[in-house]
Formats: sequence, structure tokens, C-alpha cells
Amino acid sequence: MTDEAEIKMPANDDTPNANGAVAPEDAAPVSALPAEELTRLTDDIVGALKTVYDPEIPADIYELGLIYKIDIDDERNVDVEMTLTAPGCPVAGEMPIWVENAVASVAGVGQVRVDLVFDPPWTPERMSEEAQVAVGWF
Repeated sequence: MTDEAEIKMPANDDTPNANGAVAPEDAAPVSALPAEELTRLTDDIVGALKTVYDPEIPADIYELGLIYKIDIDDERNVDVEMTLTAPGCPVAGEMPIWVENAVASVAGVGQVRVDLVFDPPWTPERMSEEAQVAVGWF
């Protein structure tokens, strides 16, 4: 993908987050969650997101680049920031619920909140190679 989802987790000493960044010592409190658990939660959440498909496009929403951000807090609550391929998408009212249900099905996840945003707008460049193949762009 050109623009991968930003995955934010609580800082855990000098352990890199999913994006490879190391939080400065005074940037955030040390996480109450072990790094292994944060990694497992992140992997499982991404896996759950990959089970949600846009009904008009034969690719999952993660590979389409519709997920902009995933935040996991110390209580294992998850905030997801996502968009749609177009503001007038016919499943605009349903897809955030599908995303919430998928993430909530992950073992160990607390409350889930999904925010639908349209800034920045989605563009096809956000799609992974896998999604581009699925829609026949390769």
C-alpha cells in the first residue's frame, strides 16, 4: 500500500510500535500491556479487518486502504479511523458496524469505536498490490 494504516499503541519502553517508531521517554506513559500482547492484538485486529469486504469491490477493506488508523489503549479499547471509497457509498451506514463487530470479535479487545472520516479522501493509490490484483488493475 502507498499509505498504510497508522497503528498506534501505548509506548512500551523503547519497543518500536507497528510503524517502527520508538516513543521518546517523555512522550507517553509506559504501557501496562506487554509488547507481545500488543503485537498479538494488532495482528489479530488486522486479521479481523481483512474479513470485512466492500460489497462492490472484490477486496477487503484493509487492503483497499480504507483503514487510516488503529489505536489500542492500555485497557485494550480500540479506536479505528476509516473511510469509504466514496462519501455516497451505499453501505456508509453499515460498514462501520461491520468493522466494529469484526474488531470486537478479537479475543482480549475491550470497547471498539469506529470513526468514519473523509479527510484525507480515499484514492485508489491507497490500495495494496493484493487489492489491485483483485480488482484487475495488474
